[in-house]
Amino acid sequence: MDMTAVLSFLAAGDYTIAREVIQRGFAALFFIAFLSAWNQFPALLGEHGLTPAPRFIAATTSAQAPSLFRWKRFAYTDRRLRIVCGVGMLAAMTVVIGLPQAGPAWTTIPVFGLMWWLYFSISSIGQRFYGFGWESLLLEAGFLIGFLGSHEVAPSLLMILFLRWFVVRIEFGAGMIKMRGDSSWRDLTAMDYHHQTQPMPGPLSRRAHLMPGWWHRGETLGSHVVQLIAPWLLFLPQPIASFAAAAIIITQLALVITGNYAWLNWATILLAFAGISDSFLAWIVGGPWPGWGWPIGSLAEVAGSSTSNAEFGSANVLPLWWAILIAVFVIWQCVLNVPALRNLFSSRQKMNASFNRWGLGNAYGAFGSMTEFRDEIIIEGTLDPNATMDSGEWRPYVFKGKPGDVHRRSPIVAPYHLRLDWLMWFAALGDYRQSWFYALLERIGNGDSQIRTQLGPDPFDGQAPALLRVRVFTYRYATGQERRRAREEGQPRPWWVRSKPRTMVEPTDLRDG
Repeated sequence: MDMTAVLSFLAAGDYTIAREVIQRGFAALFFIAFLSAWNQFPALLGEHGLTPAPRFIAATTSAQAPSLFRWKRFAYTDRRLRIVCGVGMLAAMTVVIGLPQAGPAWTTIPVFGLMWWLYFSISSIGQRFYGFGWESLLLEAGFLIGFLGSHEVAPSLLMILFLRWFVVRIEFGAGMIKMRGDSSWRDLTAMDYHHQTQPMPGPLSRRAHLMPGWWHRGETLGSHVVQLIAPWLLFLPQPIASFAAAAIIITQLALVITGNYAWLNWATILLAFAGISDSFLAWIVGGPWPGWGWPIGSLAEVAGSSTSNAEFGSANVLPLWWAILIAVFVIWQCVLNVPALRNLFSSRQKMNASFNRWGLGNAYGAFGSMTEFRDEIIIEGTLDPNATMDSGEWRPYVFKGKPGDVHRRSPIVAPYHLRLDWLMWFAALGDYRQSWFYALLERIGNGDSQIRTQLGPDPFDGQAPALLRVRVFTYRYATGQERRRAREEGQPRPWWVRSKPRTMVEPTDLRDG
């Protein structure tokens, strides 16, 4: 076969808009991730955090947790953590505005590689606070998408197909873990509980929960169809692949508006764009596509690029050196993906698992088991040293996102990630027997100013409580009838109804540790 024909075949020139969405979108997610670390890491994992990173680094090896902070000349300090976050946010912004994309084909690789390594260095020492599937998803995607290249070359068909396989691992993996893990997914009752019991509800979660039973059956069935079937359709010719990607995007947007899963849903949406061609977008949205290039052309001009809108995405032949580089890279990644492929079809499927120290070729998934009730841990303090469980003025410590005040509507948080709030959900399920939880109670009891930055308004204006107590309640959404009754009685309308109070920690003075 003629080499020019091969290089032309490998040039996916109809996916230039998809490349822009994926690269700029993931750069924005990296920015949010670094911002989250800037704001939360020192209090949770810093030098004086709940589970200090320096202690973790000293107790582990580079093989167990590779990190820039193991370098003796850059040993962890809170100041150096923020330097890393600042550099990461700066690198992310250059991609958002399009600077690396305006350079030679390879310039996106070191920029995304830098973001990957800096955030990997944070995540690998993040312990329980970074033990979420979207951390590895962001890192793996960030490692890959730099190889989509700059505007100088068309996206490689091999990379587009490999990113579609990434979507299969995410969506099909999640679908299979549900089918294997909990009978409620198989009998279509899972969504009867999900909106009420999910870790971080949003403002529309209550409305979604109160929908009729037939609606929830449809939600569950629709989830199975999209997760188990649609990802495989991404490998069919257009426009079938684009329709399949659109189905995935729509269902992910439904999850965005009914929950707060950090950047998990947004990352999946961005990767699904690997299945949407410029031609499909032109058919759906109109033009001028793909020559339009939306902000692409203007940003390229700002960056000093000679690429015009009319020329953007017009390269129909990949340079030979670039085609070889991408082929070698994709073959290497396919080898790393073998354990993940086996895992998809294993009866002992693992969820959110890594198979190598660098977190490439991971297994993904969520909600392998469905929680049917919601417990919330409520931490309360008082300035009265003589208060008891049944007397005294007790005030709750409010978290930024998790339910507490029964009259507060759940906020929109995602794609930002409130790590402490998420772990409080796990603590209520029984995961409170962890060092971070006891450290949290001690810091709150001592009036620690650093941990207060991770909570809502301080009920005692920075003063340490004389006593601290912890109770657990069962929460459910207030019905429409209960809210109307409260309004008729001149009372604040409840968002939640709580019951079954249980004592976790008796009134305790923690001011001396």
